[in-house]
Amino acid sequence: MLALQLNMREPIRTETMKAEAGHIIFKDKFKYKDLQGVFEELMVAFLDETDQMPDEDEILQMFLRINMMDLEKNRKPEGYNRRGRMRLVFPLIKGKKQLYIRADSKTAETIRITERLSKILKKGGIPHTVEWDKLQTIEP
Repeated sequence: MLALQLNMREPIRTETMKAEAGHIIFKDKFKYKDLQGVFEELMVAFLDETDQMPDEDEILQMFLRINMMDLEKNRKPEGYNRRGRMRLVFPLIKGKKQLYIRADSKTAETIRITERLSKILKKGGIPHTVEWDKLQTIEP
């Protein structure tokens, strides 16, 4: 259940929310290249928050470069879809561009990380909405 704080626009949680997936859905005029200015911060925040930061900086730079090459060409980036407790995925969905964070089970951490990535996108001026646990509607 969410409640609004007095004189603030940010909702506060009145109970602990948990989710397996947090979806960030981009608005209609979104282009993948719009992420270029915030992608590094987005990826580093995700890897840091999920304790999946590579031990070697060269590996991190490789992940960033592979994704940035796609973004520069306005293509869907790979994200971070490796074995681990959480994934950052840019799914192929006709007519709907989004990314989602997926955990192995429902957790409050999914909520926290999705909200952090949403704040980075808002700061970068990228309009979007956030939804929870919609995987059944996008995966076959």
